[in-house]
Amino acid sequence: MSCSFAAGLLFALIVERTSLPADLRGPVLVGFLGSYTTFSTWTLENWRMIDDGAWLSAALNLGGSMVIGVVAIMAGVAIGRAL
Repeated sequence: MSCSFAAGLLFALIVERTSLPADLRGPVLVGFLGSYTTFSTWTLENWRMIDDGAWLSAALNLGGSMVIGVVAIMAGVAIGRAL
C-alpha cells in the first residue's frame, strides 16, 4: 500500500499546491505511480485464489486492500498538506 501513500502525498504536494505544471501532473501521478505498482498483479492473485476455491482469502484480500489503500491515501494527503 506504499503506492497509495505515495499517491496521496504526491497529490497534496503537486496538485493541491500546484507546484508542478498541469501538463506534468498526469505523467508523474499516472506514469511514475503506474510503473511503481500494478493493478493487474493484484487482480491475478485474487483470481487465482477464487479459482483455487479460496473465496474467503480472496474476499479478505480484496476488502482489506481497499480499506488499507484508502487509509494510506488519507495519511499521504494529511502529511502532504502538513508539509
